[in-house]
Amino acid sequence: MIRFATALFLGAAAALPARAEVDIQTVTSPDGVGAWLVEEHSLPFIALEIAFVGGTSLDVEGKRGAVNLMTGLLEEGSGALDSRGFARAKEALASSFSFSSDPEKVSISARFLTENFDASVALLRDAMQNPRFEEADIQRVRAQVISGLSFAAKDPNDIAGKTFASMAYGEHPYGTVAAGTPESVGALTRDDLVEAHRNVLVRDRVLVGAVGDITPEQLGSLLDLLLGDLPESGPMLPPKVEPQIEGGITVVEFDTPQSVALFGQRGISIDNDDYFAAVLLNQILGGGSFESRLMQEVREKRGLTYGVYSYLYSRDLADAFMGSVSSANDRIAEAVSVIKDQWRLAAENGVTEEELGNAKTFLTGAYPLRFDGNGTIAGILVGMQLIGLEPEYIKTRNEKVESVTLEDVKRVAGELMNPDGLHFVVVGKPEGLVAE
Repeated sequence: MIRFATALFLGAAAALPARAEVDIQTVTSPDGVGAWLVEEHSLPFIALEIAFVGGTSLDVEGKRGAVNLMTGLLEEGSGALDSRGFARAKEALASSFSFSSDPEKVSISARFLTENFDASVALLRDAMQNPRFEEADIQRVRAQVISGLSFAAKDPNDIAGKTFASMAYGEHPYGTVAAGTPESVGALTRDDLVEAHRNVLVRDRVLVGAVGDITPEQLGSLLDLLLGDLPESGPMLPPKVEPQIEGGITVVEFDTPQSVALFGQRGISIDNDDYFAAVLLNQILGGGSFESRLMQEVREKRGLTYGVYSYLYSRDLADAFMGSVSSANDRIAEAVSVIKDQWRLAAENGVTEEELGNAKTFLTGAYPLRFDGNGTIAGILVGMQLIGLEPEYIKTRNEKVESVTLEDVKRVAGELMNPDGLHFVVVGKPEGLVAE
């Protein structure tokens, strides 16, 4: 389903070892709600991750920011408890709940002790199903959101991201700010938040991952208790959108000694048979390693930046191949030129056997620390479901990486990479760089 930040997810979760103790079970509750479970009874602790697909993309027209604001209010009082009462109850149970949203999903994370299972689940259920949306809380959280939007309006990175998204996706939800604008957020009413809650938290778009001291039977009962009274379905998701990215340069004047550049072209879906070849290609080109071509050519050889990277931005409704770099105003033009050259070289010549071998070693051999712990694993379970993977993925992923050949990567580089379609959005006061 979701494709959001696939490069980041696959770069870590996908590089996980096939650990025998990660035995993923699929569970279906008596009422038909599905979930993935990893039982781990050595500690009296449970981690639960819940994702409602759609997220801020389900904002009603003219109500941009409603889902984001609604999500921020889920732990600001529910049922019989006001905001302070909810916080005290959570603290007394030594439970941890967090709520967040993005254009792909609304996420709910819960951590609680086995001995407080019933009380913690009851408290979480109230937060999900019976938020109070008190006017005082709405005004306070609204002010925080508007303050964040005002800060982002002065951040070069946020400006670059907003400009690129608007260019690529237009009026599609991907093309606008998920948190809304100060004007749209300021106009939201309590009824708008109730509507957002009703539209997003629905049973047929929920994905669940659970890890810890819990049995399949207990998880099934928990699912029906948490989700049973939520609406069965909600509004249709927005349609897929083809990024409107054409080669060129957009310059956004901003008074800063260093320019920020966000660049990108059309990408590749994770459903594509060549996706793993593209993952390896990106790792070699600019996947975050100091050994990547972009880091070597832009930073190490020329000293134009502290960091430059590329990533596959494959999402549920659109796919792009992106990257970012920052450099002094009088050097950003050279950095852009070098990136263009490396893009073209990769497209025309592919990669070397040594580069491919090193990339495979990294992706199959890196054992990310964030895989350790119940909470991390629960998040990975949901992440795998969100991007349409099967439970066996952890065990078979390395084989898929190893099966990619040098010829595969060269062919994909030629087909995917489009040097003439690469667009740069540069925010700052770049010297010698003309908007195209």
